[in-house]
Amino acid sequence: MYDPPGYVWAITTAGAIGFPAATCAVLYGGAIRSGLGRARAALLTGAAAAVLGGWLIASAEIGGHGWYHTKLGHGVPWMPVAVVAYLGLLLALRQIPAVRRALAAPGMAGRLELPHTFRIAGISFLLLMALGQLPALFALPAGVGDITTGLAAPFVAAALARGTGRRAAWWLNWFGLGDLVLALTLGALTAYQVVTTHPTGGLISELPLVLIPTTGVPLLLTLHITSLLTLARPGRAQGPTETRVPVTVR
Repeated sequence: MYDPPGYVWAITTAGAIGFPAATCAVLYGGAIRSGLGRARAALLTGAAAAVLGGWLIASAEIGGHGWYHTKLGHGVPWMPVAVVAYLGLLLALRQIPAVRRALAAPGMAGRLELPHTFRIAGISFLLLMALGQLPALFALPAGVGDITTGLAAPFVAAALARGTGRRAAWWLNWFGLGDLVLALTLGALTAYQVVTTHPTGGLISELPLVLIPTTGVPLLLTLHITSLLTLARPGRAQGPTETRVPVTVR
């Protein structure tokens, strides 16, 4: 099993942990603002942490045993199966009433952008490309796309919090969504050698990089989809909460 440099481990692991941790924090804030109360908000966040953290640990175990490293035609390609299954689970969990209520809380359009900040961890792809261990066909668009999204996310979130930046949020979410789909596609093509590259993209199926497609990407896709649905829905979730002062007519 390949053991990348320590700084790649640190950057990639920080991103893989940062995505679910930030999502749980955002979900807790949404639950509080939606009126669920601290006890129910904590329970909801704890359940989310168990699901997101549990899969992160499980996927790390699977990757550590090399079960994601499968050639086409030689057994089940578990990596794409894991990505699709986890994405389906997260989209289904969005339909739980308490989750739906938290996601519809005031100002959530901006807060949903914050977990994407950790996508600056995509610099690990560029570092491994520079070391000659990942193909540029995958690493360059995936790394640049992730870094761009990660750098833009907090600024778009701040603009939405001020009641502006809706157009920028649309662009960011569509760009980020396309970046993830492109990275998954190129990662699969190079990892399974459908497209021959030197080096191959096989490293994406090993730790620590495998945590990004199997745990991070499905969560980020879910956040993008949720953000786009929130932006398309007029109402309280798109901007700061307005305080209405009653006017007395004498």
